[in-house]
Formats: sequence, structure tokens, C-alpha cells
Amino acid sequence: MKITKITEKPIYLQSNISNALVNFSQHTVSLVSIHTDQLRDGKPVIGRAFNSIGRFAQSGILRDRMIPRLLDVEPDSLLQSSGKNFCPEQVLACIMRNEKPGGHGDRAHAAAALELAIWDINAKLNQEPVYRTIANHYGRLDPKSTIGVYAAGGYYYDQSSTQQLKDELQRYQDLGFNRYKIKIAGAPLHFDLQRIESALTIVGSANKLAVDANGKLSLQEALEYAQALEPYGLMWFEEAGDPLDFALNKALIENYSHPVATGENLFSAADVRNLVAYGGMRTGLDIFQMDSGLSYGITEYVRMLEIMESKGFDRTMAFPHGGQLLALHVVAGLGLGGCELYPGIFAPLGGLGDFMTIEDGYVHMPETPGFGLEAKSELFKQFDI
Repeated sequence: MKITKITEKPIYLQSNISNALVNFSQHTVSLVSIHTDQLRDGKPVIGRAFNSIGRFAQSGILRDRMIPRLLDVEPDSLLQSSGKNFCPEQVLACIMRNEKPGGHGDRAHAAAALELAIWDINAKLNQEPVYRTIANHYGRLDPKSTIGVYAAGGYYYDQSSTQQLKDELQRYQDLGFNRYKIKIAGAPLHFDLQRIESALTIVGSANKLAVDANGKLSLQEALEYAQALEPYGLMWFEEAGDPLDFALNKALIENYSHPVATGENLFSAADVRNLVAYGGMRTGLDIFQMDSGLSYGITEYVRMLEIMESKGFDRTMAFPHGGQLLALHVVAGLGLGGCELYPGIFAPLGGLGDFMTIEDGYVHMPETPGFGLEAKSELFKQFDI
């Protein structure tokens, strides 16, 4: 069994929306296809994945460094001892050959796209969904098949009105969501509070509404927001300041009694080790949002979970960033707390497969082999097939 070809294709997100720091109209994503010499139902087994949403394509890193390493290595060195599947750990080690420690960022996203495509191959070889392949690989005997999700949206529109925000949340509610997240820190505090009040007219209960500052705030600003948000009892206050400013995160937590969420922009196990050591995170309360699609794939993500659990944090407090099918399989396979979804945002990557639905805030995972990207028609036709 061997890899015969690997392709990478950058595509643009179909989203002209903004958070507190970023406009996504120029953002791209790397679509990766790994071809093998194996057949299932008379068709070649091809692993497909991408590097999550909200960053940029990593075409150069993949083309010049990582793809050649996988194609040049002895094929058997990438296999599990049985020879029946690829070994994700060995594949990641090959991808990272001659890379120095540190330097996380685009490199972590590029490696993740390839590593996730390997999981897609293995699941197709096993003729099962990826979440079951993940669960079996890590000895989890009873993986979840139903996943709690929340609608991530609430981006900035006209700052003289909150009607578009209310209309957006109502659409999500009509789709079956009952938990939501909106953006803050891209407007003055008083307007963000108006947006929260307007959102609550649709959401109802504050503990079903999270807010996300996308790392925009200084310490002083974060504390001002914390004081203003404290009376609401929101689902969580996400990424107030720079994600590597663990002192800021700790100071925020010391002055805010409700859940804080962070981790989306931590791309290695070492980063998570520093977060739990220095960031003030509270067991049973605060939320971890690392994303396997941004952090070298599932292999490194599991190392992150092991660090969390070694310090007393439960994996059900992990709600990965992602908003798409790949992240849902990771949540289901590893028994995590839940996942965000981007309904109608970040096309063609965000959201569910064509025939999947949300019911009372939950999604039932499909049993089709792989991640199911082939059943997401607008995305699938973008891959090099």
C-alpha cells in the first residue's frame, strides 16, 4: 500500500465579513487530496481534507517541503504494523522531518491538512466514518454519534442597527440551533452591549450566548468588558486578548466569574502546557478551543488533550474551533464537549454535509466512510479529483 500522488489547491472563502480584527474576503484555504493505490468499490481510495477555516492557504509549505517528504519516503515506513492502514503518527513525523522545534503557525496548518487526509484514507479503507476510526485508534469503545453544536456568527454589519444581527440569529434558530456566538470588540463597548441585548431577544437565555473578541483587547479593555459582561452570565467570553498573553488571560479570569474560552490560536502541545500552567484556567468552568486543523492534525491534538487531563481538566471542556465537518468527527471520536458550526458562512467549507440537519442543538453523525466531504457537493467539486 502506498501514496501515488498528492495535490494541493488553494481556494477563496466566499465571505465578505469581519470580526474585530480581520476581514475574510481575501482569505484562502488549502484543499489537499492524497491518492493511494488502493481500491474500494472499484474506485481509488483518496484522502481529502483542508486546513480549517479563517487562516490562509499554505501552498508553498506544502508544495516545497511537506508533500515531497511523503512522496520520497519508503512507503512501508508510513504504515501501521498490520500494513492495512497508514500510521498518522509516522506520517506526521515524516512531514516534520528536518523542521526545527517551535515555529508554529502556517507550518502547523499545512501539516494538519495532510495528517487529516490520512485519517480520511484510513476510514475509507475501513469503510467507516472518520470518527469511528479515531475512536478505535485511541481505544475509545463507545464514540459519540450525536454532537452538541452552536452557531458561530454574529459578525459586524451596520453599526447603527442591530436588526441584521437579530435576523441572522433567528435564521440559526430556525435551522435547529439553540446556542450561539457573536463577535465583540470591533465596535465601542456601548454598541457591543446593545448587540448583546438585541441577541438575547432571540436567544432568550444568556447562558446560551457566547461572545468572541478575537484577541483584540488590551488588558485594560478586557477588564472593562469583563465588568460590563459580568451581570449577564454568558455562555463564555472568548479570546479577550492576544492568545499567547497568558498573563492577560489569568488577570481576566481573576476578575470575571463566568466561563472564559481560549485556545483557538494555540497550535502545539507546548502552547497548551503553558496555557494550563500560566493562564489561570479553572477546571470545570473554562473552555479550551484548540483545533486539530490548525495544529498538526489529530496526533498533536491528542497530545494537547493529554496535557489538559494530566492537570485535572476534563476533555468535555474542549469545544474545538472549526465550524465544519472535519472538526465534528474529531469531537465525536474523542468524546469532546461540542463544536461550533458556521451555518451559511465561509462557503463552501463551513457547515454540514448536504443531508445533515440540526435538531435541538445536536447533529447526528453520518455513517458514510471518511469525513463525508464527498457528500458536501459545493465543496467536493472544488477538490482536484
